[in-house]
Amino acid sequence: DVLPSPEEPVPSVSITEIRQYLRAQGIPFHDGYSCLHTPSLFTDDREDQPPAATNPPYTLFIDKTTGSFLCTATLAEGTWQDFQANVELQHRGVSSSSIEEDTRQAREDARCIWDRALPLCELLDEDETNKTKAMFGISLVTDATLKRFGVRYLRTARSLVFPWFSPRDATLKGLKLVRVEKKGDAIAYVEETLPRFDSYHNLFGLPLIGRRDTELVLTGWELDALALHQATGVASLALPRGSTCLPPALLPYLEQFKRITLWLGEDLRSWEAAKLFARKLNLKRCSLVRPGDLQPRPLEALNQGLNLTKILRAALPASHKSIVSFRQLREEVFGELVNTEQVAGIKWARFPELNKVLKGHRRGELTIFTGPTGSGKTTFISEYALDLCMQGVCTLWGSFEINNVRLAKIMLTQFAAQRLEDQLELYDEWADRFEDLPLYFMTFHGQQNIKTVTDTMQHAVYMYDITHVVVDNLQFMMGHEHLSVDR
Repeated sequence: DVLPSPEEPVPSVSITEIRQYLRAQGIPFHDGYSCLHTPSLFTDDREDQPPAATNPPYTLFIDKTTGSFLCTATLAEGTWQDFQANVELQHRGVSSSSIEEDTRQAREDARCIWDRALPLCELLDEDETNKTKAMFGISLVTDATLKRFGVRYLRTARSLVFPWFSPRDATLKGLKLVRVEKKGDAIAYVEETLPRFDSYHNLFGLPLIGRRDTELVLTGWELDALALHQATGVASLALPRGSTCLPPALLPYLEQFKRITLWLGEDLRSWEAAKLFARKLNLKRCSLVRPGDLQPRPLEALNQGLNLTKILRAALPASHKSIVSFRQLREEVFGELVNTEQVAGIKWARFPELNKVLKGHRRGELTIFTGPTGSGKTTFISEYALDLCMQGVCTLWGSFEINNVRLAKIMLTQFAAQRLEDQLELYDEWADRFEDLPLYFMTFHGQQNIKTVTDTMQHAVYMYDITHVVVDNLQFMMGHEHLSVDR
C-alpha cells in the first residue's frame, strides 16, 4: 500500500468545514461519536434502504477525522472530494467502480470452501466433534453458540471457518480460516483470510446485532466473541486483525453503540491497542478490560470458570480526568510490575544483543542510528523494522535516500532469507506472504517540506494504526543546507 505522493498531499478537511458544507447544501445531519450521520445520496428511497428510527433514515457516515464516507445501505464509499462531487452532480447511483477481479475470485473461492465446510455438530461422530473442539480450546463453547455465529469446520484443512456476511443483504463476502499448529509444548493459531488481509474488513458477529443494541464488547479474536456472548449474553464483535488495527471503514458500523468495552487480549500490546482504538471510537463511550491473571482473554476466562460479567463490570473508563490520584493508577502500576518483560517492549527475534541494549521496541521512543556513508545503516534498519513488522507491529517507512522499489527488494530478500533472483519461480509465493505484513511506504524522495511529511505520518497513524515510523535519513529529508538545531 502506497500513501499519497507529495504531489497529491492528503487532502485535509476540518470537521468545521464539513459541517459548513452540509448546512450550505441543505443536507440534514447529526453528530455521532466518530462520524457525522446524513441521509444517503445513493439509495434514492429504494428497497435496500433499511428502516430506521430517524426520519429521513441516516445511513451515510462521514468520518470526522478524514472526511471519507461510507453508505451502509449500498456500501458506496469514497473520499470527501467524492462526496462533494456526488452532491454537486446530484448523482443518484452508486459511483464506486465494479468489484475488482481478485475480490470477485476471492468471493468465489470463499463460497466453495463454505459449501464444503460443515457445522461442528454435523461431523462423523461425537468423538470427532469433541476432539476438534478440544484442539481449539473451545470444549465449553456450546453447539448452539457455534451455530448462532455460523462457525463451520473444514475437515481437509483441519481449520475452523468464520464467515463474513454482508450486513446489508447477508451474502457471503469472505472467510477467515484458523488452524492450530503445535510448536513444542506451545500451540499457535494460524489465520488465513479471503479476501486478503488488507481487504478483509469483517466485524465478525455483525449480522447478529439488533438495531436496539446500545452496548457492545469489542474483542480481538472470533473465539473470544463466542465465549463472551455465551457467558454474558452481551452483543460481541471481533475485529478482523485482532489488536493490530481498527480500520476507519468499520467505524460507521459502531456508531449506534452508546457504550463500547474493549477486551482485546491478555498482554500489554492488547492493552496499548485498546487505548489507541478508544481514541478513534471516542473516549467518552469506551471502557477497557485491563489484562491480568484474573482477567485473561474471554475464551480463557470461560475455560477457567471465571465470571465474565463481573470482569466486564470492572472495566476501566478510557477517559481520564486531567488530575488523578495514585488510587486510580494503582492497578496500572501493579500491571507494569507483574509484566516487566512486556513493559520493556517488543523484543527483536533476529537481534538478541540489541534487546540487551534497547530492551525492546516501545511506543513514544525515538532511536537514532548513526554511521558513515555505506556502513550499512539502511540494510540493518530494514531488517530491524522487518523483524518487528513480522511480529505485527504496524510500520511506516519514509525512505528519502533510496526509492521504495529498491527498499522493498532489500526487505523482501531479508524476509525470504534467500536470493530470489536465482529462484524467480518462488517470487509470487514470497511476495504474497510479504504483502500480508502491516507495512506501508511513504512516496517522498529527497528533500521535503516537514509539515507535508508530518501530516502524512499523522494520516497514516489514524488510517493504519501505525506504531513504528522509520525515517531514512534525516539529512536527505531536510536537505543538507538546513541542518539547524531547531529542525
